[in-house]
Amino acid sequence: MAASQKFRLKTGGRIARDKPLSFNFDGKTFTGVEGDTLASALLANGVHLIGRSFKYHRPRGIVGSGAEEPNALLTLTLDGARIPNCRATMVELRDGLKTESQNRFPSLGFDLLSVNDWASPFLAAGFYYKTFMGNASDTRFWMLCETLIRRAAGLGRASHETPPQRFEKTHDFCDVLVIGGGAAGLAAALAASRAGARVILVDENAGLGGRLNAEPVSAEAPDAWRASVIEELQAKRNVTLLPRTTAFGWYDNNVVGLVERLPDAYAVTEDGALRERLRICFAKQVVLAAGAIERPMVFCDNDRPGVMLASAAQTFASHYGVAVGERIVIAGNNDTIYGTALTMAGSGANIAAVLDAREAVPPALTSALEKIGVETKAGWVPARALGGRRVKAVEIARTNGEGASVTLSCDALCLSSGWSPAVHLHSHTGVKPVYDPKTLAFMPGETRPGQHLAGAVIGAALPAEAVRSGYEAGAAAASACGFQAPKRMDLPPLDYETPGLGAIEAFWEGPDRDARRKFVDFQNDVSAKDVKLAAREGYISVEHLKRYTTLGMATDQGKTSNINGLAILAEARGLPIEEVGTTTFRPPYTPVSIGALAGEEVGLHLAPIRRTPMHAWHRTHGAAMIDAGLWQRPRAYPESGETLRETYTREAAAVRASAGIVDISPLGKIDVQGKDAAEFLDRIFVNRLKTLKVGRLRYTLLLREDGFLYDDGTAARLADDHFWITTTTVHAAQVMAQLEWFADAVWPDLEVFLTSSSDAWGGMAVAGPQSAEVLKRVFIGVDFSNDALPHMSFTTTEWQGVGIRIHRASFSGERAYEVFAPTGFAQAVWTAIMEAGEPEAITPYGTEAMGTLRIEKGHIAGPEIDGRTTLDDVGMDMFVKPDSRFLGKALMQRDALLDPNRPKLVGLATVNEGAVLKAGALLYRADEPVHGHGRGHVSSVTYSPALRQDIALGFFEGGLAHEGETIKAAFPLTGETVKVRVVHPVFFDKEGARVHG
Repeated sequence: MAASQKFRLKTGGRIARDKPLSFNFDGKTFTGVEGDTLASALLANGVHLIGRSFKYHRPRGIVGSGAEEPNALLTLTLDGARIPNCRATMVELRDGLKTESQNRFPSLGFDLLSVNDWASPFLAAGFYYKTFMGNASDTRFWMLCETLIRRAAGLGRASHETPPQRFEKTHDFCDVLVIGGGAAGLAAALAASRAGARVILVDENAGLGGRLNAEPVSAEAPDAWRASVIEELQAKRNVTLLPRTTAFGWYDNNVVGLVERLPDAYAVTEDGALRERLRICFAKQVVLAAGAIERPMVFCDNDRPGVMLASAAQTFASHYGVAVGERIVIAGNNDTIYGTALTMAGSGANIAAVLDAREAVPPALTSALEKIGVETKAGWVPARALGGRRVKAVEIARTNGEGASVTLSCDALCLSSGWSPAVHLHSHTGVKPVYDPKTLAFMPGETRPGQHLAGAVIGAALPAEAVRSGYEAGAAAASACGFQAPKRMDLPPLDYETPGLGAIEAFWEGPDRDARRKFVDFQNDVSAKDVKLAAREGYISVEHLKRYTTLGMATDQGKTSNINGLAILAEARGLPIEEVGTTTFRPPYTPVSIGALAGEEVGLHLAPIRRTPMHAWHRTHGAAMIDAGLWQRPRAYPESGETLRETYTREAAAVRASAGIVDISPLGKIDVQGKDAAEFLDRIFVNRLKTLKVGRLRYTLLLREDGFLYDDGTAARLADDHFWITTTTVHAAQVMAQLEWFADAVWPDLEVFLTSSSDAWGGMAVAGPQSAEVLKRVFIGVDFSNDALPHMSFTTTEWQGVGIRIHRASFSGERAYEVFAPTGFAQAVWTAIMEAGEPEAITPYGTEAMGTLRIEKGHIAGPEIDGRTTLDDVGMDMFVKPDSRFLGKALMQRDALLDPNRPKLVGLATVNEGAVLKAGALLYRADEPVHGHGRGHVSSVTYSPALRQDIALGFFEGGLAHEGETIKAAFPLTGETVKVRVVHPVFFDKEGARVHG
């Protein structure tokens, strides 16, 4: 049976009272109404105990009403999946929502770990640095401690189930981005849009209006103005309004990270509701109107459920029609508490008293409360909150410390120690906040080009002031984009009875300054005493304080705790706050789910799936596909009943006997042009390309800057100033990026132009002794003789009106040709070659057979170019010319890299018939035990149909100096060993006669 909403006010609120919703919290069913948040619905039902604190497991309740909420972190359960650490104040209520409290055992009401609260003297700041230090003699005990601590650490428990919702990513572009949809943000968007700029307005709440929504619905002036502005903005085609959207990071060049929560974020549907959308916004100008966050007061037991921010209590009363208590006491040190009291009382809440830490209070403020029967006590502050799972009373004392304390009965205590501008996003851009002694807060520092600030974030707290500053900021932003500034607007009558911040007097810590339980940071259980202890122990830098005590860490990021903590540190050091400074705010402003960051890039969509132009043909003809980087390539074309080994053996043998064809479309292809193209490539590649003749090919090698091998490929010279480079599939994008970097940043004086043409061309290699005969039937008029088209040359031709490039190059050790066709025509060319090769029984082959052919010929590939090998290691140092200068040359000549005892490329052949080699096996001398990392390793293995045995390429200390020796390949994990003989890495046709035909 659902519990009643006994704290729901009879009237008021921006909710649909006639649309009830049912939800579950910790196994109990409650009701709310449409328009509620989870927090407001719980409070309406009188649920104030929401969770347990992180370290001490003290009872905690709701403190704020928005993103600043430090306590009310709950877990949502959706169709078996769990979403932990959801702020109840930001979760919109929906029918059937299931939630549970977290960080408690076995239940919220009875938590065994609440014993930590009694042990708190031993768990002060930094206790883990001092306590959990062991030595070798008691390792088991400390490992047990670690296990227990890890179990107790953290807040919510993540799910292993796939969430039933979906996530998306998108990119937005605008002239003016306005962050914050309050009075200032709405005015800024209005001004910029009237000037004609493309405007995006984002606000983290479900509705626009900001603090205007915390005013009574009957307040006609703010409601009417807010509604009229939103209506005008919604009607404009150059404006995009994004409620439920949080700006979590402000990066260089006005790139802002946004996360949009969709209205059905927590719905469970058959097709998976869209939960969040990550939006990367590129803005020419940004207006920050993020407002300010109210601060709590620091005094004994100020964390009891029912103790909250005054602004939150006002929001719950005015916006959600919920009284946070039956007898409410409001305390603060600034004028806003009077407006809060008036608004809440006008909504029907019972205000027992207002405590003002200031001795002198303007009579106009107190008289307004006296008229409605609310007692005002000037010069009084809270000293201790009384109660257990909910506040029952508050002990108050004089600000000056004189006289005895007095106890006031209450079940809600609402606090305001001033307002901290939400400078977090502005600080992301590298601007340091500046302390303002008038408002007792850190204000944004000097703005940079493209930045504009408005509203409470710059101290314009009153609605009319906020609107004025917002309109001016929006107009300035539009003007900076080249638009004519709009006409000045008449300010609406928004400064009704609500007082602004007004005069404020510092109140950083209540009486009894040695008390333990005066909390500064509710989320991390950091007390005032912890801050003072850190100062005494030498952690006097604010950054050290943050890390030693965890003040302002986790999801809170100092929103409610930062200023109070800094002020207490400043007092402990005897310095003004401005000299102590503030911590560095970094993204994200509020937590961002991993799902939002991943978007749709999960499962098969984790990375793009790239298919070659012949993919459909491969699948139709029974190819077994394999992922090669981002590409899907044929691994083999098995016939009925064949094993993989039998298939690739058959395919490789067919290439050696007649002709075969393999898809090489995924190779990287880079077009290089310009009068300095040859000079540029000579500085990049090991091989000299200036001397390459037009119409010829050259094998290329690329090093990293540290002198290690990075990639290989070919270079074709199409003209004196035009080259076409191929790279390996895996490194295609990286090589292109590296070339662009050197062209743009290192040698900008060279005239060279780079274009990636990898996707523009499909490729196929036709190899075997009959390859030329097959191609003659397809490309009529092309002379495939050795004289006309020798090895490492190329030609161009046309086929059915399409331009074709044919390279005479071999990776298989056979006479071979690489045929490149425009992507849209590649499959047609492939099919034509297959049909023309029927008399020779041309065989399509996959990557396994391709590997067999290249290992038989001793050609290196990815397993040999693994980032640890040099030119000398693979026996290719002969490509280096004494007078050449290229990337990585200096560092490749380090003594250690030229050591003759380094592991160098060798061939390996099994000694015993039927023995099977495995890649990754470690190599040892025949007479030494299997221990450590060995003297080398096996890099590539295959069964050779030409040699009828397992062969491999690998690296062994000293390389071919050990040719003919028998060594062993070992698998330490299984204990297997295989005897192998060190041989030359070229196993087949060492003279290369077959390549030249």
